[in-house]
Amino acid sequence: MKSKTMFCGAILLLTLAACKRDAEAAPSASTPPVVPEATAPDAVSGQTTAEVPALKIGTVEGSAYDLAAHRGKWVVVNFWATWCAPCLKEMPELSALDKQREDLEVVGLAYEEIEPQAMRDFLKTRPVVYPVAILDVYNPPKDFATPRGLPMTYLIAPDGKVAKQFLGPVTAKEIEAVTASAGSPKAAK
Repeated sequence: MKSKTMFCGAILLLTLAACKRDAEAAPSASTPPVVPEATAPDAVSGQTTAEVPALKIGTVEGSAYDLAAHRGKWVVVNFWATWCAPCLKEMPELSALDKQREDLEVVGLAYEEIEPQAMRDFLKTRPVVYPVAILDVYNPPKDFATPRGLPMTYLIAPDGKVAKQFLGPVTAKEIEAVTASAGSPKAAK
């Protein structure tokens, strides 16, 4: 009986010691999260988003979308999914931004396995003014790093280069701050 008690005590001490080390290694809540630069390699896959990414894809409405055709404008490339609550929350704001600005367009890239008709039905309940395309999660666009979290948004400058990468929800105010710092006026459509 005594050896059983000693064994249980040893297990308890090892468990507590392991927990203490994990707590010491954890970052503090006051430490701001680190967001990689747009051209930083993806830590898991080693992928890097191209400086001037190319994107040619069909939308759920059947039209072709070519990112290069939108040079001269700011383009918000938003990776999202129907099951992602933060993604759904930012959709109306991105849609309003697209509608307000002549010099800015949005494209939504659904990063999930969903049939086009199911996506069209979904968009009837959450309409947006910008084009939406469904990505093949097993073969995503090669010029963008594979999203490791959603939403993932890239702001492409009028010259076609990645101006900013946002991991997590993005607001119109954050996007407009980047465009304004580059000297772009807040133009209404």
